[in-house]
Amino acid sequence: MRLILGSASPRRREILAQLGIVPDAIVAADIDETPQAQELPRSYCERVTRAKLDAIASDPDDIVLCADTTVALGRRILGKPDNAAQAAEFLVKLAGRRHSVITSVALRRGDRHWARTQVTTVRMKRLSDDELNGYLASGEWQGKAGGYAIQGQAGAFIPWISGSFTGVMGLPAVETATLLRAAGYQMDVTA
Repeated sequence: MRLILGSASPRRREILAQLGIVPDAIVAADIDETPQAQELPRSYCERVTRAKLDAIASDPDDIVLCADTTVALGRRILGKPDNAAQAAEFLVKLAGRRHSVITSVALRRGDRHWARTQVTTVRMKRLSDDELNGYLASGEWQGKAGGYAIQGQAGAFIPWISGSFTGVMGLPAVETATLLRAAGYQMDVTA
């Protein structure tokens, strides 16, 4: 049995490492992540995760693990910004408000599937112009849903969360460990 991580995200590899897990292979799924018209954030996140899972080839006994994270401001999906201007737009919208970070995790082993979706409520403080411009200049927003990484410099912008910190990072540890055990993956988390 091999564990295939269907993601090139270094954050997901870090979270797996915290669980004592090193994937046997890393294969990023190449899929269209464009939201469909009127698609709600949770449905979008679950659909994209399943599409990633379906796009990864594997042997029948392999476990394939895929995830997707999106930031939602109400019914609006704030994906990965295309450029600094869009990142600034996202951060200005999030500043001083609560929003949801949705991470869907799915596993496949043979013809069996397991999935969980974790939703965390996050409050971002109001940002000064200096904070916003400094963060944009750092480039840390690139490739991050909602235009920020809670585990990086933007952690200074987040005074409160209700939910899973690792879920906001991109892979909820509790849900992932539960799914891996359900799929028969042997984990040693006694240390």
